[in-house]
Amino acid sequence: MITGYYLHHLDPVLIQFTEKLAIRWYGLAYVLSFVLAFLLLRQLVRKGYSELKEDQVADFITFSALFGVMLGGRLGYMLLYDFDRFIHAPWIFFYFLNGGMASHGGILGLVMFTWFYAWRNKISWLGVGDNLVVVAPIGLFLVRIANFINGELYGRVTSVAWAMKFPGEMYEMAPARLQQILAKTGMSHPEMVIVANREGNEQVQAVLQEFLQPRHPSQFYEAGLEGLLLFSILLMVRLRWKNLYHGILTGLFFILYAVFRIGAENFREPDAALILGLPRGQFYSLFMVLIGCAFMIAGFKNKRSNRPEPESSKRTS
Repeated sequence: MITGYYLHHLDPVLIQFTEKLAIRWYGLAYVLSFVLAFLLLRQLVRKGYSELKEDQVADFITFSALFGVMLGGRLGYMLLYDFDRFIHAPWIFFYFLNGGMASHGGILGLVMFTWFYAWRNKISWLGVGDNLVVVAPIGLFLVRIANFINGELYGRVTSVAWAMKFPGEMYEMAPARLQQILAKTGMSHPEMVIVANREGNEQVQAVLQEFLQPRHPSQFYEAGLEGLLLFSILLMVRLRWKNLYHGILTGLFFILYAVFRIGAENFREPDAALILGLPRGQFYSLFMVLIGCAFMIAGFKNKRSNRPEPESSKRTS
């Protein structure tokens, strides 16, 4: 039996300026996501895969990030995962630095923002969404990697060879077991143990190896499925069928994301109370399948596609 499982000891802070000011991997993942999304979407626009104009891309990504991803993701977390606390103290919505974002909320936030943007600019809402969903998995991938660096959203207990131990488990374990860890390390709080582990304290690491349970690194599973695989499929479809009916790609995104999320949730430790016996990630994803089907039906019904470039405007060689 394997006993030397990898003990997570990564620091979520990349650069610390002051006690309260720092660059964190989680925030950097979002920034890098928006930059890469802008670069890829601009290329798609240049090649005629969108009704957007090139000079609109920067503003579109910026406002999508702010009003769709950030506000939608934060509000989604408050409503879906922390509703009781939110309803009694609504101002905690603005405590962004304390963490708390929901991918389902971010996705639905983007749906609402793109509808408004398309209506305001008199372009196809479904067409705008089709290109946005192609670049969105880049962000899903990077944020899941940041989740791993943070040591959060870890998986269920397992004995597979690639299992890992996450010190964050201390916040969830039985009080008696936690007290054993604190007593053996001579520390008074789990955060002190976590910091000592990051700093390479061998005594602390030995105690954690003894008491922590090996778990699936489910962050990597989600990064691979919801990020890399979903991105590869959508990009391939986008490039292969330029004049695909608007809404088909958006529908495909919702369906595949839901399927991959439901599958990955089987390996992830539930981070909130179950709903009808299902982890919340799985439960909410069931509705995304229905939303995806609705987008596909709308696409085949409307039969609108990217308008081909007029012959007179094409460059001659």
